[in-house]
Amino acid sequence: MTALNRPLVLQRGREAYDITFAAMRAFTDARTPQTADELWIVEHPPVFTLGLAADPTHVLDAHDIPVVQTDRGGEVTYHGPGQVVIYLLLDLRRNQANSRVFARELVNKIEQAVIDTLAAYNLACERKLGAPGIYLSDGPMQGAKIAALGLKIRGNGCTYHGVSLNVAMDLTPFSWINPCGYEGLATIDMQSLGVQTTLSAVQNALAEKLTQSLSR
Repeated sequence: MTALNRPLVLQRGREAYDITFAAMRAFTDARTPQTADELWIVEHPPVFTLGLAADPTHVLDAHDIPVVQTDRGGEVTYHGPGQVVIYLLLDLRRNQANSRVFARELVNKIEQAVIDTLAAYNLACERKLGAPGIYLSDGPMQGAKIAALGLKIRGNGCTYHGVSLNVAMDLTPFSWINPCGYEGLATIDMQSLGVQTTLSAVQNALAEKLTQSLSR
């Protein structure tokens, strides 16, 4: 990957979801073949987001948390304080002429970056066929979901949206939805698994793993 293609990492801090969503679309509308790719690190106030495939009935009770329809793939998920969110604003055609093929590789790269980040904290995790995201692979909470992902890939090969990793959250709002459309799916965060760290440390670690993965 050339210097142009190595993504810039931007820290946007805590920001309302609708502001970030609008900014991602505006960035993608305005980008040219010369625009550098970017990774945006964000922390959102509480929000439920619906993917294009989402059934709104999977929001069981929003409890006054905003519900936002998005244009990413996937189902319903929750974002909130204590969660790492990294958005990937990439030009896939810059890496491979067939952006559809590279899209599948991209999902694999994102998932592997999350797995590698969690392995550094001694948390064993895995993918599940047909269920995008990352899940605990052993221990009492085996099968619990700790990270989610969803992307928008436009016809020109440009992407936005991205990945979220639960670090130290109030997990209660996940019980108010069917996470990713799965009734009763357990959701977990790093803090509940005994990991003592900071949000910024995990933000930086995951951003570095993603940059390394995308640079291969």
